[in-house]
Amino acid sequence: MKLYVFPVAPNPTKVRLYLAEKAAAGLRIPLEEVTVSLIEQAQRSPEHLARNPFGTLPVLETDAGRYLIESLPIIDHLEELFPVPSMFGPDPEARAFARQIERIADIGVLIPIARIVHATDSPIGQPANPALAAYYRERLPRSLDYLEDLLGDGRPFLAGERVTVGDCTLAAGLQFGRFRKLAFLGDHPGLAAWDARYRARPAATSVLVV
Repeated sequence: MKLYVFPVAPNPTKVRLYLAEKAAAGLRIPLEEVTVSLIEQAQRSPEHLARNPFGTLPVLETDAGRYLIESLPIIDHLEELFPVPSMFGPDPEARAFARQIERIADIGVLIPIARIVHATDSPIGQPANPALAAYYRERLPRSLDYLEDLLGDGRPFLAGERVTVGDCTLAAGLQFGRFRKLAFLGDHPGLAAWDARYRARPAATSVLVV
């Protein structure tokens, strides 16, 4: 298998953190990482568009030659192939809750942060759009509040006592903000403490660059 990625980009980072957490727990998934430079616009090359007509990352090329082009289905596929140790939980309810948290972290945090970054100081040259940035800044706190409340019982990770894919998603989104020196946790001390703990994990230090 091949995984096409670019460092710092949030969705590739989510998948790379997932892989690093699996490896830290004792399972190194055998695949080759291939860098596709967003800075050089390589995602728009005919070669990459043949893999993914939307020109986005990450992309997983399976052993059968199929291309998976969305981060969560990539993780789901790898989890089906390599279910132990689980990055979702030990039972159906725990896995459903972990997926719920991941969706909130993705739709409610990672995507708004990505929109704010690209509308404020886009690393790939998208035009500034203050109104769009303001729109997503207004909506971001609702999901941050939800995740902050989860941590209010003292749990170390978003879903409880063990790291799950939602932690990977949230960390990926927050790193993308830091990449452009944008901070979002000033009113969320529980999340700020979680962020510091998570970034100190060996899996995180092997992937996160800012």
